[in-house]
Amino acid sequence: MFYQQIKNVGFAILLSSLSTQAAYAQLNVFACEPEWAALTRMLGGDAVKVYSATTAQQDPHHIQARPSLIAKARRADLLVCTGAELEVGWLPLLLRKSGNGNIQPNNAGHFMAADYVSLLEKPAVLDRSLGDIHAAGNPHVHLDPYRILKIAKALTLKLKKIDAINSALYQKKQLDFTREWNQAMTRWEQRAEPLRDKRIVVSHNSWIYLEQWLGLKKVAALESKPGIPASSKHLSKVLSQLKQSPADMILTASYQSGKSARWLAQKTQLPIVSLPFSPADKKNLIQWFDQLINQLLKVNS
Repeated sequence: MFYQQIKNVGFAILLSSLSTQAAYAQLNVFACEPEWAALTRMLGGDAVKVYSATTAQQDPHHIQARPSLIAKARRADLLVCTGAELEVGWLPLLLRKSGNGNIQPNNAGHFMAADYVSLLEKPAVLDRSLGDIHAAGNPHVHLDPYRILKIAKALTLKLKKIDAINSALYQKKQLDFTREWNQAMTRWEQRAEPLRDKRIVVSHNSWIYLEQWLGLKKVAALESKPGIPASSKHLSKVLSQLKQSPADMILTASYQSGKSARWLAQKTQLPIVSLPFSPADKKNLIQWFDQLINQLLKVNS
């Protein structure tokens, strides 16, 4: 009898241990960009363990499929990326070398954010002589909070599908996120009203979704063609254009070279606004959008 009691206690401890392990088992998520890492953390909470392949100081177009990234992708349960050819230069190689069937295209663990929203700037003609254009349209959808809301809903459904045991948690997290996000959008739009119709020069044509949302007006780009570095001839042309039609600021991403922007600023006395194109490692998406609005308002106050 005594030995049977010990056996029962031992079995109960084992069950409790297994149950605890199951409760704390985390979904391994490989995010291509910091914005999707941040969104997944907000929607997944303690149920997910998220790794971002890039940082806010890197151009997501140009990443190397390093062995360390391949190792992370090999262990991932879910891949969350932008899509729309943003990662075309490195993601296909990474997926192939990972050997992870779960995260391959058309499989359960494959999620491309751009698949769930409409894209702007779809090219009428696909001609590489026109520069670095994306066939599906401009992929930088994370700069529009309304599109992020749609992507969050789709990502929640994906999380619930591949991790059904935590379905209730994901549902609650999405409801909390939606409430907090809607409140934040109202605040951002009220604060950003002074930015409407401000005229901007951009380094690269990557701000179209932010422009549309805030009512900014792009009057020139420092690149003669998308992805083609600014030439002295083109910069002189932009300078002449701005003499006829002045701008209010020069908008760049913090990871980009500021050489051309500084040259134009010296010639025109325009302020340069260098924005983080993605959230920093410890920032969530609401903090990041707060930072974008604050920096834009600071130079236009």
